[in-house]
Amino acid sequence: MKAKVAGIVFIIGSLYYLIAEAISATFFNASLVNTYLFNTISALGIPNSDSPLFWLMNSAFILIGLTLMFGNFYKFRDFIVKNRTVFYIFTLITSLGVIIVGLIHGGNPLTSGYHTLGAVMAILGGNILIVLIARSMDDFETYQKITLALGIIGLVAFWIMFFNVESIYMPILERLSVYTLILWSLITGVFLVKL
Repeated sequence: MKAKVAGIVFIIGSLYYLIAEAISATFFNASLVNTYLFNTISALGIPNSDSPLFWLMNSAFILIGLTLMFGNFYKFRDFIVKNRTVFYIFTLITSLGVIIVGLIHGGNPLTSGYHTLGAVMAILGGNILIVLIARSMDDFETYQKITLALGIIGLVAFWIMFFNVESIYMPILERLSVYTLILWSLITGVFLVKL
């Protein structure tokens, strides 16, 4: 029963994130394609005229952070057979990072440093977390292989983005490194519900 509850929470949290981002992007002050290609996810959460639904995007950040924390501590920890302390630490780093991103928006010189710190905690921490999960479970089967692949893709995208922050394509790399964690949450939800 605990597995199904955690699975449902993972599914709802990840779907809410994707839907909230899509709706926020639809109402952003640019075409939908340009919003996804040339504007960062964080731009959707800045409270200004460009993003009238900033509150929706920020709620998605906060919810996915809470989802990850709840799902991992409530049930998913039972599948971690080694590196459990590191698993807990990176779950907290990632979850708190995403919540910080939702509470402290970018675009403000006084708080942008905290926002950036939260983003690094969430993106880098999240992809390290899912690589760690893949290598800390009992068996290395399909679920673990998919998890490892997502983590590696996310880390590579983050690494390229880190050295190309001024690139016009930086938002694409950002989304790629973020979506690995969101997709992992969705896949994990399905994995847990099916148990």
